[in-house]
Amino acid sequence: MSPSWSDNAAAQLAAAGYRRGAARNAVLEVLDREHCALSAFDIEDALRGSDRSAGRASIYRILDQLEKLQLVTRVETGQGVVRYEAARGEHGHHHHLVCDHCGRLVPFADEELEQTISAVSRRVDFEVSDHEIVLHGACGSCAE
Repeated sequence: MSPSWSDNAAAQLAAAGYRRGAARNAVLEVLDREHCALSAFDIEDALRGSDRSAGRASIYRILDQLEKLQLVTRVETGQGVVRYEAARGEHGHHHHLVCDHCGRLVPFADEELEQTISAVSRRVDFEVSDHEIVLHGACGSCAE
């Protein structure tokens, strides 16, 4: 059985010299459970509802450490909101739809879109190493 994302992230943080702690472990577990991006506020709320907690400053510090080690992907959703999700490589690769009215974030994957990105990369002779698509609009509930 391969190690979980949180186990791998904890090992990489330790190897980079970052201190261990209960807050870090709690944040890693929350990110490992989720398959889409969370804001620092979302993480704080998730921890508040459990027997573990972490201050907002600690959460931001841990997210910064994870981002420096490329263990999370930063998702800019607009309106000053930044979300983070566990970097799981191609296995967990997806894009996002953002409702500009209620803030709902919906992950989506589309093979045709991935093929189009590859075709564009070949056509313009540019090696794409990573990409993130964020589409803005109104979700079904807000569009009514």
